[in-house]
Amino acid sequence: MGNTQGIEVLTLAHGYLGTAVAGVPRSAWGAPTPCTEWTVRQVLHHARIDQQGYGLAITGGRPDSDPFHPADALDGDPAAELDTVLRAVADAYAGLPADADRVPTPLGPLPLPFAAAAAAMDAAVHAWDIAVATGQDRPLPTEPAEGIRPVAEHLVDHLRDAHQVFAPARPTAPDYDSAETLLAFLGRDPHWTPPAS
Repeated sequence: MGNTQGIEVLTLAHGYLGTAVAGVPRSAWGAPTPCTEWTVRQVLHHARIDQQGYGLAITGGRPDSDPFHPADALDGDPAAELDTVLRAVADAYAGLPADADRVPTPLGPLPLPFAAAAAAMDAAVHAWDIAVATGQDRPLPTEPAEGIRPVAEHLVDHLRDAHQVFAPARPTAPDYDSAETLLAFLGRDPHWTPPAS
């Protein structure tokens, strides 16, 4: 994975997350999600704070709250607040030299393509969580899924074992595409639907 490819994957994942958040109906913010303990509001806050962490790891500072205890409330315009964070992360990565060897991240220093793809993985999977929880027809796109897969294979088993931040990997079916395979590896049912109310 080349350095610019990692940045391209991050850009695609940010676009997917922004579109999914903008598409949430006003009535759906309290809906359940594939992250079984969290509402759509909480997944949004988790994703926003995680992205904030990726940007601030480069520029200095800490996120404004704990991503693993996200608020179940909304203030202001959630899409605009997320956009502000995503722009800051994009600017932080754009400011790095293309030959940067190690980039600080919330997961520790990583090569630039892996750092960008790790941020992309977090953004893309939570975009999918939000989209499916709110009835949007926005499957995880193939291109970012394929760009994320190498960093997922490099990091996720360790994160799962050491920090329990991903559910166990799920079995895959022969007809799964690359996005469904990635979602299953990240502990999600690619065909998840909201529980009947």
